[in-house]
Amino acid sequence: MTDDMRYLRLLSHQFPTCQAAYTEIINLEAILNLPCGTEHVMSDIHGELEAFTHILNNCSGVIRERVNTQYGQTLNDRERAELCTLIYYPDEKLSLLRRAGRLSPEWYEKTLKNLTNLARTLSDNYTRSHVRKLLPEAYGYIIDELLHVSLGAHSAHHFYHENIVASIVATGAADDFIRSITRLIKRLAVAHLHVVGDIYDRGQRADRVLDELIELGNVDVQWGNHDIAWMGAAAGSEVCIAQVVRTCVHYNTLNVLESSYGISLRELALFADATYAHEPGVHRIEKAINAILFKLMEQTIARHPNWQMQDRCLLGAIRPDEGVVRIGDRDWPLSTRDFPTLDLANPSQLSEGEQNVLDGLVSAFADSDRLRRHARFLFEHGSVYLVQNNRLMFHGCIPLDEQGNFAVVTSDGQQLSGRAYLDYVDRMARRAWATGDQLALDWMWYLWCGSHSPLAGRTMKTFERAYVADERTWAEPQDPYFDLARDQAVCQRILAEFGLTNSTARIINGHTPVHEVDGDTPVRAGGQLLVIDGGFCSAYHKTTGIAGYTLIADRNGLRLKAHRPFTSVHDALASNDDIASAHETVIEDRSHDPVCVANTDNGRRIQQRIDELSQLLEAYRSGTLPERSA
Repeated sequence: MTDDMRYLRLLSHQFPTCQAAYTEIINLEAILNLPCGTEHVMSDIHGELEAFTHILNNCSGVIRERVNTQYGQTLNDRERAELCTLIYYPDEKLSLLRRAGRLSPEWYEKTLKNLTNLARTLSDNYTRSHVRKLLPEAYGYIIDELLHVSLGAHSAHHFYHENIVASIVATGAADDFIRSITRLIKRLAVAHLHVVGDIYDRGQRADRVLDELIELGNVDVQWGNHDIAWMGAAAGSEVCIAQVVRTCVHYNTLNVLESSYGISLRELALFADATYAHEPGVHRIEKAINAILFKLMEQTIARHPNWQMQDRCLLGAIRPDEGVVRIGDRDWPLSTRDFPTLDLANPSQLSEGEQNVLDGLVSAFADSDRLRRHARFLFEHGSVYLVQNNRLMFHGCIPLDEQGNFAVVTSDGQQLSGRAYLDYVDRMARRAWATGDQLALDWMWYLWCGSHSPLAGRTMKTFERAYVADERTWAEPQDPYFDLARDQAVCQRILAEFGLTNSTARIINGHTPVHEVDGDTPVRAGGQLLVIDGGFCSAYHKTTGIAGYTLIADRNGLRLKAHRPFTSVHDALASNDDIASAHETVIEDRSHDPVCVANTDNGRRIQQRIDELSQLLEAYRSGTLPERSA
C-alpha cells in the first residue's frame, strides 16, 4: 500500500462518506474567498500593562478606522470618538456617562444598535461557525440573532431585532450586554496578534500582560531576551533565576516576584543585611544578588569555552583593597569595595550563605504555579522566529560577522549558523523546559545575554554597570546585524535563508528603540526591514521622541503606526483619546487588490486540504476506497 493510500485511509475516518468530503470541500472553498484577517504586531511591552491594554483595546487604530468607515456619514466626530472609547473601556466609560446623567433609554437603544451593526460588519470577515466560537456564553444566542437578522426596515426580522434591543434595555441588562459585545468587537477587529518579544521586566505588571494574552488566545510570541531569562528561571536555571531577581531588584519591580508569583525574597534580604555594609546609592540586597549572579555566570561560562565569553569573568580581576578592577588593559576605579563573600583564590565559588539563599530561590521559583503557567504559555505559543505570510519575525537579530556572513557558533560539536542555528537554540529552549538538563539550561542564559544570541545581539556589561562608575566601560558592542541590515542586499540574503525570496518579503523585529528624535527611521533596507520596538517602556521616551511602533497587516496592505506616549486611562476617557498616533506609514498598499485568505499561508494550507479531500472523493467514487457507514 502506498503512503498516499495509507493517508487517504486515515482521512476517511474523519470524512467517511462522499457527502462528508464534498461538504468540507465546499466549506473550505468558501473560506478561501473571505478577506484575510487583520494581523496586529507589537513588540517590547516590558510589563507596561496600561499602555499595552490601551493599544490592544484600540487595535492600533483599527477600531477607529472601522467606526469612521461605517458611521462617517451618520455620527459626528464626537459621537464616533465616544463610541470608540466605549468599545475600548466599557466599564469606565459607562461610569463616566452615568455620573454625567447621560445614560437614558434612548442612548442605550441607539448605542446598542450601533455596536451591533459594527459587530455585524466585522463578522463578515469570518465564517459563521468561527464567530459563534467567539460569542460570550451569557449572551451568545442573543448576539447571534442580532448579527444575522434581515436589515429591511419593514421586515419581520427587523421588528424582531428592535424588540430584542428594547428588552435588553428594559430588563437592565444593557451595561452587561455592552461589555460582552464590545469584547466581541475587539476580538473580531483583529484575527491574530503577534508579540515580537520582551513581555517582561522594567514595568510592574508583566504577569497581567501574560494573563491578557492567555485569555486572548489568537496570539503567538517570538521570544525576547527578557522573556527567555524568565522562562529559563521557570525551567530551573540557577543563573537565570539570579538574573531575574537581579533585574527586579535593580528596576524596583519586586512586586512581580513577591505579589504576582509568590516568590519571597526574605532570605535574600536577611542575608544581605547581615553580610553587606550600607552605602548610599545601592541597596544591600542588590549587592548580594549581584555577587551571586556574577559567580553563577562565571561557572556557566567555564562550562562552555566555545562561547568565547572568558572576558566576562571579571571577579578575579577585582582588587578590593586598591578599589580597582582590571578590565582589558587598564585598571578602573570600583564604585564599591564591599565584597565580603569574594574569595580571590576561587572567585566563582558561592559562600555557604549564598548557596543557602540560592537553594531557597530555586525552590520558590519551582513552586510558583502561576509563573509555570505563564512559562508554559510562552513555550507553547512562542518560538525564536516565525515565518508567516511572506514575513520573517524575530525579536533581536540574525547573528552576522563583520562581512555580513552568518556568524558561526559551535555547540555539541556542530558548526551552526543562519536558520540552522536559530532552529538549534529553539530546540535547546524547549529541551530546557522538558528535561531541565544542564546544557539546555545554560543555553537559556546564553540566549539572555550571549554576543551571538539572536534574542539579545550584544555583549552585556552588567558587571561594569554594577561595579564601575565610569560609564565608558558600560558601552555594549552590538552584533554587526544592527548596522548591516540597513542594507537591502543583506536583508535579502537573510530572507532567502528562511525561504523568502519574493521582492515584497520583509523582516520584522523589535528589541532596539528607534531614535526618531535624531532622525532615525523604523523603515530600513528599502522597506524590507521594519523595526517595531513598541516603546512601551517610559524610560525610553525622552531619547526616542515617541512611544514606539506597532504594525497592522490586513487585506488592504501593511501600515506602521508611530505612537505618542500613553498617559493614562483617565486621560483617554476624558478626551475620548484613541491611539494618539504621531503618524502612519503605509508600507504596502493593496487597497486595489485586496488580499483574500487564499493568498495567505493559511490559505495555502487550506488548499492543500482541499486537494487531499478531492483525492479522497475520487477514491470513493472510483471504488478504490469504500465509504464508511455512520
